[in-house]
Amino acid sequence: MHDTTNKNKSGLRNRARAWLLGGWVGVLCLPILVHAGERAAPGPELTVEQITRIVLDHNPTLRAARSSVDGARAGVGTAAALVNPKVEWQRGPWQPVGAAGQRAEGWSLVQPIENPWMRSARIEAAQAGAQGSAQQLAATRSDLVAQVRLRAYEALLHQAEAESSAAALELLEQVRERVRVRVDSGEAARYEIIKADAEVIHARERQKTAALQAEHALLELNRMAAGQLPARWRLSASFSDGLDMPDMAQLQAQAERLNPELAGLRHEHARALAKWRAARASRLPGLELRYSENRDPQLRLSQWGVGLQLPLLDQRSGPIAEAQAEVERALTRLEGRQGELRRQIEIAWKTLDMARFRVEALSQGVLREAQAAVRVAEAAYRFGERGILDVLDAQRVLRGVRADLLQARYQQQSARIALDQLSGQFAHDPQP
Repeated sequence: MHDTTNKNKSGLRNRARAWLLGGWVGVLCLPILVHAGERAAPGPELTVEQITRIVLDHNPTLRAARSSVDGARAGVGTAAALVNPKVEWQRGPWQPVGAAGQRAEGWSLVQPIENPWMRSARIEAAQAGAQGSAQQLAATRSDLVAQVRLRAYEALLHQAEAESSAAALELLEQVRERVRVRVDSGEAARYEIIKADAEVIHARERQKTAALQAEHALLELNRMAAGQLPARWRLSASFSDGLDMPDMAQLQAQAERLNPELAGLRHEHARALAKWRAARASRLPGLELRYSENRDPQLRLSQWGVGLQLPLLDQRSGPIAEAQAEVERALTRLEGRQGELRRQIEIAWKTLDMARFRVEALSQGVLREAQAAVRVAEAAYRFGERGILDVLDAQRVLRGVRADLLQARYQQQSARIALDQLSGQFAHDPQP
């Protein structure tokens, strides 16, 4: 009886120690479990438009471009500023014959009056420069929006590739298990399991590579947003967003009006013309109005005068020729860019049309045939009519068709983004 009581007490003590140890383990593991729960918690879903807004609000390159516009606008005020007057004052001893210890003093006021034609031309050049800086800001914004959209759909492409590779990997593992059973039972040769293992390894590599590429694209988006994206977030997008087929002539006409690069070249040409007019107007100099007053103990002398610089030796032929050459260069760049822009829109439009045709052909006909071929090959392998190589070849063809379909959908979005960028859709912020 005594032994039974001791055993019961010992069992109770052991259970108490176990409960105490379990409690301490639970307390120690609680932060780990909480941290794991935080890591597993899904982040917010962000659309392409939301990501674009965050990038536009925080991108350092775009903020620097806005500062450049502010500086160019300040340059207009600098060009319109009037010349300050100049005051001179002098004083010295006055020592005529028979006089000593007396002083004479005088002062003068000079007000330059600038040539009005040169002044107006300089102001026009500064205004054209400010407008050109605004168009450079719009071009920077357009390029940034296009890069964000391309990176977003690139991440979507790699995510889809990773999901497709994961599904293919699951099928290959199932096939490998069936092959292993047949090899172990002696119904199939040893090389079949070797081939199946090699296909599984390659599928795992493809899945990991696609996942890493998707992560890299998302990190690149966060870099463009200056690290302002959430720590954990998911991309909410689809390859079917905004894929209507626009009219090419309408896009070309819209690009003539809204393309920021083309508008910037027009302002550059206008600035060159204003500088050429300023160089021509510099032949006619401005005036200087002068008033001076001198005093001594016996005399007070006041004088008015006008100063004028005569263009006899320097007739400004060099600056005029340089400005004329700059006008011709700016006009050549403008006309060349207009023709190039029309060709780029035409190429992007044809690329969009070809990608749309590829998507329709692959999704409607080729993909179904490849899926049917896989089903036939797997059924024939189960009945012993075909070998494992036929099944793996059919699955490889199906993977290739799916990869081509994903690439065609990405090219379709890429061509549409190029058309929107060239036509000036991304140049201006629709929000106030």
